[in-house]
Amino acid sequence: MHINLRRAVGVVAPVLLGGVLVTAAAAVPAQAQTWQDTALSGTAVIDATFGGAGLAAANGDGTIKLAGTGVTWSLHGTVPTGVTLSAATISYSGSAVTSAGTIVVDATDGTGNAQALEIPITLATNSIQVGGTVVKVSLSAVADTNTAGTVKFSATSSKSTDTVDFAETSLPTGLTSGNPVLTYVGGTAAPGTYTGVVVTATDADGAALHGTFTLTVQANSVTDQGDEVNPYGNGFDVFRQNNHAGAKIVGWPATQSDPATSFIRSNGSHSGAFRFEYAPGGSGSGLCVSDPAGGWKSDPLRDGLILAPCNGGPFQQFVPQSGGTLTNVATGLYVNPDGTGSQLRGGGSPSKWGGSKWTWKELGNLPG
Repeated sequence: MHINLRRAVGVVAPVLLGGVLVTAAAAVPAQAQTWQDTALSGTAVIDATFGGAGLAAANGDGTIKLAGTGVTWSLHGTVPTGVTLSAATISYSGSAVTSAGTIVVDATDGTGNAQALEIPITLATNSIQVGGTVVKVSLSAVADTNTAGTVKFSATSSKSTDTVDFAETSLPTGLTSGNPVLTYVGGTAAPGTYTGVVVTATDADGAALHGTFTLTVQANSVTDQGDEVNPYGNGFDVFRQNNHAGAKIVGWPATQSDPATSFIRSNGSHSGAFRFEYAPGGSGSGLCVSDPAGGWKSDPLRDGLILAPCNGGPFQQFVPQSGGTLTNVATGLYVNPDGTGSQLRGGGSPSKWGGSKWTWKELGNLPG
């Protein structure tokens, strides 16, 4: 069924970008390199400074007036029906309420740091007033600890009973945010030192504080010539070795000797995603597995997988999911088989018979 065809090198071919076809020269990259992260470490966190001042809440004429410089105000969490905030004025429209409780407002500075006010309230007909002592909630001492190749974050809330959550941004591609631990497990970031990584601590009342640190990633190089194979031994296969844009990707027994089941896996630009380049003989062809989502007219199936000139678009990026399934970044669909020799296609849910569970197997681990 599989015959040798010439590799398409340096030809002008249509490129699929977001479902739109444009013309570009098909590139033939060198052997791809990917990484398996083995450890992370962070320098001490440098805390930001909250840019607001003078936060307070006082009674107005049937309203609550908020005071503070350098901030914008927002209501936090659930508030009684009829309570609204406009600029720095809290109003109420409704009937009197017995034991109205406490509302929380957040004061956020221009860089996203925030402090919160817990305001006990009384609600009369169409009137809201401060009904007790206003408590300010703030965060401080955002810090990290390097433990067993992971980075664990902590912070202090002025309200000791509040929980604090953490999120990291400006991470290198291949790492995802962790709360409260940033881990290397499952990471594919390239080894190196990354400055300007941001951790944000957020209190249960909405108080928030940013911190910056430098992250060091350690990783092992992964030899990534091989194939995605399901439990039945069928892998990604270029139908009849048709080494050209638009060729179907079908399910077929993956072996070391079959050029049609040889791919190079590389990191995608989307965190945790991979791209699969057809690589007969171990050399990249410049053509990558894609779900064109109907953007390629010659594709027999709307979400059938085909080869398309490699680019950085989301249609060529696939994210491993828990349980072994793969989803396409652009469509969100699962990569599903339909039996040996049939075209792989995207589906809204994995196949019930288990064929949608994929495992990357390096060339040396495929049958001979």
